[in-house]
Amino acid sequence: MAKYSAELDGVFVALADPTRRAVVRHLGHGPRSVGDLAREFPMTLPSFMKHVRTLESSGLIHTVKSGRVRSCVLNRERLALVDDWLAQQRRIWEERTDRLEQFVTDPEENRQ
Repeated sequence: MAKYSAELDGVFVALADPTRRAVVRHLGHGPRSVGDLAREFPMTLPSFMKHVRTLESSGLIHTVKSGRVRSCVLNRERLALVDDWLAQQRRIWEERTDRLEQFVTDPEENRQ
């Protein structure tokens, strides 16, 4: 999983901000224009565009311009990268807690 480290770092940095997480949540329902998304947040359009650029540079979204309208689309494959990492962490911790449980519940076996 070390080969994904830089990619994961970028995704987690992008998801660290509540505004960007909300944008990802909105895009989970389908593509939306930047203008539609920006109306949901109490900030100027240039400030909102910084969030869009951060999400885009992390690979979580991509934008497409059609005429004067720029639309954002969620990259679900990038979210799958996070899901894979979380699944691996979950397995590691489940194995650790299973060993701890065995140690606590079977003290005779642990004395050897």
